[in-house]
Amino acid sequence: MAPTLTPTVTPTLTLTLKSGTSWTEAWQRCRAVAPEAFRDDRVLNLWDSSWHADGRALPATTPVDGSPIAGPPRLDRSTAQQAVRASLDQHRAWRHVPLTERRARVAATLDALTEHRELLALLLVWEIGKPWRLAQADVDRAIDGVRWYVDGIEPMLDGRAPLDGPVSNIASWNYPMSVLVHAMLVQALAGNAVIAKTPTDGGVACLTLAAALAAREGIPVTLVSGSGGELSEALVRAPEIGCVSFVGGRDTGAAVATAVADLGKRHILEQEGLNTWGIWNHSDWDTLTAVIPKLFDYGKQRCTAYPRFVVQRTLFDEFLAAYLPAVRTLKVGHPLAVEQETDPYPVLDFGPVINAAKAKELHDQVAEAVDRGAVPLHRGQLSDARFLPGQDTSAYVQPVTLLNPPPSSPLHHAEPFGPVDTIVLVDTEAELLAAMNASNGALVATLSTDDPATYDRLAPQIRAFKTGHGKPRSRGDRDELFGGFGASWRGAFVGGDLLVRAVTRGPAGERLPGNFPDYHLMP
Repeated sequence: MAPTLTPTVTPTLTLTLKSGTSWTEAWQRCRAVAPEAFRDDRVLNLWDSSWHADGRALPATTPVDGSPIAGPPRLDRSTAQQAVRASLDQHRAWRHVPLTERRARVAATLDALTEHRELLALLLVWEIGKPWRLAQADVDRAIDGVRWYVDGIEPMLDGRAPLDGPVSNIASWNYPMSVLVHAMLVQALAGNAVIAKTPTDGGVACLTLAAALAAREGIPVTLVSGSGGELSEALVRAPEIGCVSFVGGRDTGAAVATAVADLGKRHILEQEGLNTWGIWNHSDWDTLTAVIPKLFDYGKQRCTAYPRFVVQRTLFDEFLAAYLPAVRTLKVGHPLAVEQETDPYPVLDFGPVINAAKAKELHDQVAEAVDRGAVPLHRGQLSDARFLPGQDTSAYVQPVTLLNPPPSSPLHHAEPFGPVDTIVLVDTEAELLAAMNASNGALVATLSTDDPATYDRLAPQIRAFKTGHGKPRSRGDRDELFGGFGASWRGAFVGGDLLVRAVTRGPAGERLPGNFPDYHLMP
């Protein structure tokens, strides 16, 4: 008789919330640091140099565990127009403040942000689900990036003057500090009053705290909440606005682009594109394996994520041997869940996506693509993630990799903005280029090939603003320029001195580097 085998049971690890990191504790710290901006269970709007308990505060939940957090206090159109008119008055005064004083006030703001760095990062964890390492990096990149401008602003402003009106900022939720706050402080340093709309999907408390610290130092900042449709008349079309800076999707960006083009208004419109990684006559698989986990930072919810691999068919087996072991190492879970309350923050590649609706959208897109012929090569299991007992996990998506998504699927031609990779196989260089240019322009791309001559010949034909040779490209910091080709960018390019040039007036007839309706000029 065969022996009876007793199944091995692996004990389930019980996790707990790291001490001092609850949303309630973070909120109490916000109220202690900036009581003028936080009231009871809501944040206030900042306009006309004052905090206002106006707007309809909407309920909100954190993607981390579905529990309630502060929502944006949405203004109506009339109040937003008042805020814009008040910002113009601030702008007309601020533009005459000497540069030495502007530098001192921005530097003081950076010191305040540094003092409250950990609280700002904790708010990013709760509001948009960033793991601790990435949340801190978002805050640090904002501070360090603006310091670079504070130290070197004089030559960038030589022969230039502030705009005629304030800069209006409408940005997505994924990088509240290193993109939005960074831009606002540089715009103010250059002599402009600044207006920002809080993203609808998250980040309102973090941005409110940052704005409060800036306002205390006399920076002319306006921070308001509301729907894009309700506030676009004030924040985009209002004659008081000197420049519109937008970061977001193509659908909304196209509407903004139409408005600013009709009005002849200065603009910076960063839009999404399908960033691709090409594999052609390549053999350095160890390097690719090492970089794959880094490409999943923040669940690929970033404008420079690489969700599409375009692979030479004859190399597909070697590509999979390099790719699959790497993607299986990814660690996902609650960003604040630890074994002991005093343990360090967990080291994760990503936590939740921005909300449960986005998670469902991704699950539905993957299911539909598979139903129509895509081949699933990898699907992570949610049971492998690190969660608190009984927590809501509806905003979590484990990594998924699909081969050949059908042309009818959004995953074929658009950026998923989540941890979903797609792979397309090609046989010729022409097919490689066509697949890498599927979205009519992108922000970044990479081509992995052993032959430098092949890279030099093919890279210029890839419609991305930055193309790496076997290495990922990023938005960049400090003096690194940034823009996009095709439909991924409209208006002035940024980065380095180009950001300052984009929000200041130069000589008569100046043509800024950028992608404008009537011309395209590379730096």
